[in-house]
Amino acid sequence: MKLTHEAHAASSLHLLRRTLGYFAPYRWRIVLSIISMGIVAACSAAAAFLVKPALDDIFIRKDEQALVFIPIAMITVFIVKGIFRFLQNYEMNYCGLKVLERLREELHCRMVRLPVTFFEENQTGILMSRILNDVTMVRTSLPSMIMLVRESLTMLGLVGVVFYRDPAMATLAVVVLPLAAYPFFYFGRKLRQLGRKNQARLADISAFVQEIFSGIRVVKLFAAEAREASRFRQENSRLVDIAVRQIKYNELSSPVMELIGALGAGVVIWYGGTKVIAGESTPGTFFSFMTALVMLYDPLKKLTAANQDIQKALAGAERIFQVLDAPHLVEEPSGGLPLAPPFHRLEFQGVSFRYPGTSKPALADINLVVERGQKVALVGPSGAGKSTLAALIPRFYRHDAGTILLNGRPIEDYDLASLRRFLGVVAQDNFLFNATVRDNIAYGWPDAPEEAIIQAAQAAFAHDFILELPQGYATVVGERGVKLSGGQKQRLTIARAILQNPEFLILDEATSALDTESERMVQQALDNLMAGRTSLVIAHRLSTVITADRIVVLDGGRIQAQGRHEELLASCPLYRSIAQMQFAST
Repeated sequence: MKLTHEAHAASSLHLLRRTLGYFAPYRWRIVLSIISMGIVAACSAAAAFLVKPALDDIFIRKDEQALVFIPIAMITVFIVKGIFRFLQNYEMNYCGLKVLERLREELHCRMVRLPVTFFEENQTGILMSRILNDVTMVRTSLPSMIMLVRESLTMLGLVGVVFYRDPAMATLAVVVLPLAAYPFFYFGRKLRQLGRKNQARLADISAFVQEIFSGIRVVKLFAAEAREASRFRQENSRLVDIAVRQIKYNELSSPVMELIGALGAGVVIWYGGTKVIAGESTPGTFFSFMTALVMLYDPLKKLTAANQDIQKALAGAERIFQVLDAPHLVEEPSGGLPLAPPFHRLEFQGVSFRYPGTSKPALADINLVVERGQKVALVGPSGAGKSTLAALIPRFYRHDAGTILLNGRPIEDYDLASLRRFLGVVAQDNFLFNATVRDNIAYGWPDAPEEAIIQAAQAAFAHDFILELPQGYATVVGERGVKLSGGQKQRLTIARAILQNPEFLILDEATSALDTESERMVQQALDNLMAGRTSLVIAHRLSTVITADRIVVLDGGRIQAQGRHEELLASCPLYRSIAQMQFAST
C-alpha cells in the first residue's frame, strides 16, 4: 500500500475536468466572476478605443467638449474596471480557498481511514506534503483558467479595436501571433514535468525534516548534527536544482513572448508611420492602434503565466487524485454488526499471519481461548509474535488464515468502530496528543463530565501529579507528552482507558520502559483498570503476570506452552529459562 514516488501521467483534459468539478458548488460566484471578467475585458478595449478621440479631438482639433467628455469617460472606464476586477479576483480566490478546504478534508478523511500498514509503509512527511503542498497548488487552477478566458476575451476586444482602426495594419500586427503558440505549449509541458518533480522533492524533504525533528534526541546523543546537516544539504540542493530549472523556463517564456510582440510592433510602427507621413492616416488613429496593440501583447504574456500556474496545479492534482482514486489504497473493511457488552469469549482457531513483503510468518497456527473474567498473559523472547497477536484483535492487521471469534462471531462481522470501542489498549508507546491533560484523558469520550475524568485520573493514580502541574487538568502536555515523565504519561493513558470503561483489555508491555518507582505506581493503576475485566497482558517482566489465570509462551510465532506459573516452570524449558534469568538476582 505504498504510494509511488511519481504520479501517473493523466491527461490534461481529464485532470482539468476533474479538478474544475470541485468548483461546481460555487457556480453562482463563478458566474459573477465571469461577468466581471467580461466587463474588465470590455473596459480594456474601451480604454484603447478612447486614445484616438483623445489625440485627434483634444490635441489636434482642440475640441473643448471633448476635453470635458473624454477624461470623464476615461476615468469612468477605469473605475468600472477596478470595481469588477476586484469582484472577479475576490470571488475566484474565495472559491479557490473553499476548494482547498474541501480537498484537504477529503485527503485527510481518506488517509485516516486507511489501514495501519499504509502508515507503516509511507513516511509521515510525505503524507503531510500531499495534504499541504499539493492541495495548495490545485487552488490556483480555476482562477488561472478564468484568467485564460479573461485575457482571451481582452485580446478579442483589442483585436476588434485594431481591425476597426486599420484592417491592413492589424493583419500585419497579428500575423506573428501564431508564433506564440509553440512556446506557449512547450514551456507549459516543461513546467508541468518540473512541477511533478518539485512536489515529489518537497514531500521528500518534508519527510526528512519530520523524521529528524522527531528523533532529535537520538541525533544529539550520537553527535550526528553535522551528518544530518550534510544529508539535509543534499536534499535541499536537489530541490533547489529543480526550482532553478523552473525559473529558467518561467523566465524564458516572457522574453520569447515579448520578442514575438516586438516583431509585430516593429512592423506596425514602420507601416503605420509610413501611412501617417503620407497623410493616409491620423496620429490619433495610429496611437489608438498602437495602444491597443501594446495592450494586446500584455494579455498574451498573462496567458503564458496562467498556463504555467495551470500546469503546476495539474502536477499537484495528479498526486492528489493518486491518493483519492488509487485502487490499491483500500479503506479498512467494516462489518455491519454492532458489538455490545458484555464480553463472553475470545477464541483464535488456527490463526496465521505474515507481514507484507516477508517470507516467514509472524504467527503460525495459533489456537487460544480467553474466557470472561480471565487474565491471560503472553510471554516469550523478542520477535515471538506477542504484539502481533494482540494487534489482530482490534484488526490493525488482517490475519491470513484461520478464524478469530469474539462472542461466537468472526471479528470481521463486527462494525469496526464498535469493535475498537469495546476494547481498551494500554501500550508501551504511551502516545499523548499536544493537548490538555483533560483532552488526552477524555480522547475516547470528548463529552465526558469533569467528575468522570477526575475519577478516572484518581483510579490511575494520576490525579495528584496532575494538580501539581501549572494549569492542572488544563495543562498542555506538549508533542507526544514531552513535558511529562514516562510514568506520568503511562498513568494518563491508563486513565484514558479507565474512562472508556472497556469490556476487554489489552496491555502491551505497559510497564517495561519504566523505573522501579514508576512501575510500582503504574502497576497499581493497572490493577485498578483490570479489576472486574477480562485482560490479555503482554509481559516483559514475569513478576507482573505470575498470578495470571493462564500464561501463554510464544516463540517463533507459535505457541510453545500454556498454563499457570508453577506448571510452566515444571513443563516448559523456554519459560523456565526466562524465569531463571529474570529471578536470578532477586
